[in-house]
Formats: sequence, C-alpha cells, structure tokens
Amino acid sequence: MKLREALLVALRALRAHRLRSTLTMLGLIIGVSAVVLLSACGQGVKNSVDARIEPVANNITIVSQAEAVPGGPPAQNLTDADAAALQGAPDIATVTPVVTSATTPATGSVPGAGTLIETNTVQFLSANIIGTTDIWATTNNRNLTAGSFFDAAQARSAARVVVLGPTVARTLFGDPAAALNQTVQIGHETFRVTGVMASYGQQLDNTAVMPLSTARRYVFGYGTGSTSNQLDQIVVQAPQQADVPAAIAEITRILDARHHITNPQLRDFQIQSLGSRLQTFNQIVRILVLFTPAVAALSLVVGGIGVLNIMLVSVTERTREIGIRKAIGATNRAILEQFLIESIVLAGLGGLIGAGAGIGLSLLIGAVAPTFDPSSGALAGFTPVLSALPVVVAFGISLAIGLISGGYPAYRAARLLPIQALRYQ
Repeated sequence: MKLREALLVALRALRAHRLRSTLTMLGLIIGVSAVVLLSACGQGVKNSVDARIEPVANNITIVSQAEAVPGGPPAQNLTDADAAALQGAPDIATVTPVVTSATTPATGSVPGAGTLIETNTVQFLSANIIGTTDIWATTNNRNLTAGSFFDAAQARSAARVVVLGPTVARTLFGDPAAALNQTVQIGHETFRVTGVMASYGQQLDNTAVMPLSTARRYVFGYGTGSTSNQLDQIVVQAPQQADVPAAIAEITRILDARHHITNPQLRDFQIQSLGSRLQTFNQIVRILVLFTPAVAALSLVVGGIGVLNIMLVSVTERTREIGIRKAIGATNRAILEQFLIESIVLAGLGGLIGAGAGIGLSLLIGAVAPTFDPSSGALAGFTPVLSALPVVVAFGISLAIGLISGGYPAYRAARLLPIQALRYQ
C-alpha cells in the first residue's frame, strides 16, 4: 500500500469515529498547548523583569548597619561627607544621597491662597517620604506622567516642592494629573506638587519625593544639630553594568578608610547591587522556564495512554478486516505500517491543534494582560515570547508518543493469523 493511500485510509478511519478521535486527541492538545503557553509566558516574565531592572542594573545602594557589630567599633551613620568622598571616583558615574521616613501627607492649601481644609474632611495617606537630589529620578529610572522633577536650584534653596507617586496623587486628588500645582500638607508644612511619577510597582508608587535639604528642614526636623548630615542610604551609579564590580571595590575602599574599618566582618555599612539580584533572578527564571513546561509535558504522557487505548480498541474492532486483507495478500509489514500511520496521524493532528491553541492563547494573553491591572501597570510590559523551539519540541514529542503508543497495537494486528482473524466475532 502506498503512503498516500495509507494516509487516506487512516483519515477515513478517524473520520468514522469523530467523537472518539477528538477525545483521544484532547490529552495531546492540552499537553502541547500547555508546553507552548508556559514556555512563552516564562520567557515573557523574564524579559519583562529584565526590561524594568536593566536600566538600573548598574545602581549600587549603600545602607548603614542597623547597629554596631559585636566586638567591633561603634557603628557610624552614612553622612554627606561619605557621599562627597565617593564623588569623582574613577568607576563611579553619579552619587545620590537619600533620606527616608514614613509620614502622613494631606491635601490642603497655602495660607492666603485659600481656606485650609477642615479636619473632618482632610484625606490622610500613609506614604514614604524621600529626600534626595535632583538626579534621583534619572538614577532610579523613574518617569513622570505630569509636571517635572524639582531642579538643582530648588534643591539648593530647600524649596517646599514635592513630586508624588501615582498612588499618593490618586488617593489625595482622584486623578494623578489633577495633583499638578496643587498643595499637600506634610506634618505641619505645606508643599507644592511639581510633578507626578509614573507607576513603578505598588510599594514604590506610594512615595513623595522632595529636595534633601527641604526634607531635613521641614519634615524630619534635623535643624543644624549633629544629625543634620546623616543619610539613610547612598545610591551610586556605575558607568555601565560591567563596571559594577570595580565600583563596589572602590566604594568599599573609600568607606573602609573613612569609617576606619580594618576587618571586613566589622563593616558598619552594606553594599547592595541590583545587577547581582538580576543575575540571581534570571537563574531562577531560567530553571522555571525549563522545569514548568517539563511538568506540563506530563499531560502528553496521559495523551499517549489515550492513543494506546484507542488503537487497541481499533485493532479489536477491525480484526475481521485485518483477516480479509491478509487473506487477499496483505503482508505483516503492510498491516503494521497501516496502524502505525493511523496512530501517528492521530497524534500529529492533536499536536498541530495543540500548537495552534498554545500560540493563540499566548497572543491573547499578551493582548489582554495589561488590562488585568491597569491601576499600577504591573503587567503593562509583559508579553509572552513565542519561539520555534518549544513548538517544534512539543510537536515532535506528540509524534513520538503517537509512534510509541501505536507500536504495540500495530504489532498485535500484524501478528494476527488470517484464519483466527476471519473467525473473530
């Protein structure tokens, strides 16, 4: 029997039992589509996180130890002098000092410009107040949806201006754009809103950023005492991600000298690199991208059992047909090939439909994912990434399962004796 004729016979056999064939293919369809979909989503998650972190992967954050290390010298706080000492180091591009504190901003107005909102109508919101320099937004890759960030002149003059995160602006004014040029009351002082930042994650959206000198004078109340030059963290930016190790070594050398650290285990500061966290995350995602589709591929085994079962049933139902074909001269090889082709056609159709379903679901998720969380935009950059390898591998496994699952039933059919097959009722 020629291959073309064998394929036509196989298709007629499948068409004769449409429902049974469809249910048999269902396991393969689910398995192949799951492998394609999970591979695309896993790679999409990796690319989405990379896109968010890559712009700040060359950032290095320095924070003080919470308390003195046992057996070591008294812990020293980070200071403006530490930040100044890091300026101009060969492997350091920018240095951004930061002070932070949790406080409560509320809507209000400047005296003389309108009536202050009464106590029972004031809206309160717990937010993180950040005092820093005018390059903070650039260093941290924060974009603005309205207005502008405060400039160097405002930072030097301790101007009472503030840039709000989208959560703060939305809670206080309803619409983030409506917050522009309005005033907010933080503690007992009022500040003019010069800009509203774009969403950058739930925790980072609940912030209010102002000049460092402004935060110290009006919010934290440092005044001119001994704590007026303290910093909660220093954000250092290396020229490129490849320069991060050299920058960390330079930071360590400078701060060790300034804090009189001779034993590395007794350091009173910590250095954290986003680049190293990105590498660790990518390693985890790489494992998940490989492992998750492998787990989904187990459903292909279930589909293979279904193919094996239906082919055994087919052999039993067509025993007399096999006897007749052998009686008129069909060889064992012809019978074996016929049932193997039927099994492979069944698995191949299931694999094709499953691959199409996986590709379609990936495209659908990419289109609708941003609408799941429009407020924070956490899924705005997520798009499943389709590639040929998972599709080809899943389809190849489907064909292999068809070949393996159809092998035993085809062997049984080929081994039937014509006289026994003709007598079968």
